[in-house]
Amino acid sequence: MTERANGGTDGDAADPALADFPERAPETRRWCFADQLGPHFLDGAQQPVLLIESRAVFARRRFHRQKAHLILSALRHRAAELGEQAEFHRVGTYGEALDRVREPLSVCAPTSWGSRDLVLRRPGVLVLGARGFVSSRGDFTAWAAGRGRQRLLMEDFYRDARRRHGVLLDGGGPVGGRWNFDEENRQPPPADGRSPAPAPWWPEEDEIDQEVRADLDRWAADGDVSFVGDDGPRLFPVTRQEALHRLRDFLDSRLGVFGPYEDAMLRDERWLAHSLLSPSLNLGLLDPLEVVNRAEERYRDSAAQGDPLPLNSVEGFVRQVMGWRDYIWHMYWHLGRDFRHRNHLAAHAGVPGWMAGLEDTAVDAACLSDVLGDLRRDGWVHHIPRLMVLGNYALQRGIDPSAMTDWFHESFVDGYEWVMVANVVGMSQHADGGVLATKPYASGGAYIDRMSDYCGGCRYDPRKRLGEDACPFTAGYWAFLDRTRERLAGNHRMRRPLQGLDRLADLPAVVQQERLRGTEPP
Repeated sequence: MTERANGGTDGDAADPALADFPERAPETRRWCFADQLGPHFLDGAQQPVLLIESRAVFARRRFHRQKAHLILSALRHRAAELGEQAEFHRVGTYGEALDRVREPLSVCAPTSWGSRDLVLRRPGVLVLGARGFVSSRGDFTAWAAGRGRQRLLMEDFYRDARRRHGVLLDGGGPVGGRWNFDEENRQPPPADGRSPAPAPWWPEEDEIDQEVRADLDRWAADGDVSFVGDDGPRLFPVTRQEALHRLRDFLDSRLGVFGPYEDAMLRDERWLAHSLLSPSLNLGLLDPLEVVNRAEERYRDSAAQGDPLPLNSVEGFVRQVMGWRDYIWHMYWHLGRDFRHRNHLAAHAGVPGWMAGLEDTAVDAACLSDVLGDLRRDGWVHHIPRLMVLGNYALQRGIDPSAMTDWFHESFVDGYEWVMVANVVGMSQHADGGVLATKPYASGGAYIDRMSDYCGGCRYDPRKRLGEDACPFTAGYWAFLDRTRERLAGNHRMRRPLQGLDRLADLPAVVQQERLRGTEPP
């Protein structure tokens, strides 16, 4: 098996899970997984549907309580909407339900290697092409083949997708004369500590949510399942109607101020101007191309009225949905089954118990404590706390990247294997040696101090690397570089940081200090 560009293998291309599947099968009953709950997963409004609620899925992992609630509530709401059109089974395993079905089934290709293996092994199940993404597998394959030996960069994939779908184009080129306005979207948080956007719209729970809560309570009491994190109230949509309402709310009141502060963190304003749409997209309640088109339509309408929405906000949001999200999906398959086990930086520490249990009160470091508390309460934090607080900590402390992938998968309401493998192994933990990101996303406390309001009230000083008040991120950064110096020596983007190690007279003391700290709560 030989290596392909960007780390995939020729053997992956022959894997039946990556074969080209037919696009439609309107005469069959459509088996929809719990992340395929929108109408775009059906070939007709009246197509019969199979829905399966498998308790074994929740027994295999220790999920966040709100994630389990969200998935079950969404699945049961979909069954209620479809009524007699759906055959709905609540069973221990998928096999128990499938053994009862006596008619041919079709299914849109599922979102993980394991689930694709399941449907491909099942007699009488026709597997169709994947849905729920802007670019098809054929689109990505053609783009990747055209790259030759060049890196498969997200930015280039994103530009190709915009051209193919005609998104934010003006005369064949990008609106505003630039493809990417990211430089304008890195502002520190507002000095007054207040969000630039009004509070988001929140859904209301109903009798199905009450039933789900009672079932989860009973399963946990019986010892069948175990959860982490706080219970409700439910914060994220479980129906298409709710998801569309959240999308309209974002477009109406938040999109215009989304861009500048999308990387900022505020202790008391955890939502800022973020869309909160990732759980709805990942449940399949919204079609991502629909979301992109509505955002562009809102921009075009505002421009026609003489008061255009800021292009940096609109383009930044579009890039998240049809750029990064699609890229991560396709790279999950392109990089192969074994990508999640890469460990270029030889990180083997386990996920500490306080982190696995979301025990924010055990942590003194203000940023880490606050982010863990938000995650415990909501099952969600935005991309910068994920990358530059949680991921940064794990990277510096040498926590096993595969274990961190599982932790992110289980702890976040929008976490799925396809989401987290490339994001964590490649982007966050640099365990692929530079396939997805050209350098590790490691930083000291100075970055967190600049992009948040955490450090002012923290017992640790982001300027200090040695002593009782030494910031665990600042000290951890230098200890990380020392530990990985040889493995990063060939990375030209790390040349200057590694050279900085030799200028630290107190480096041995810092390394010893951080070795003693280990993964104890900082």
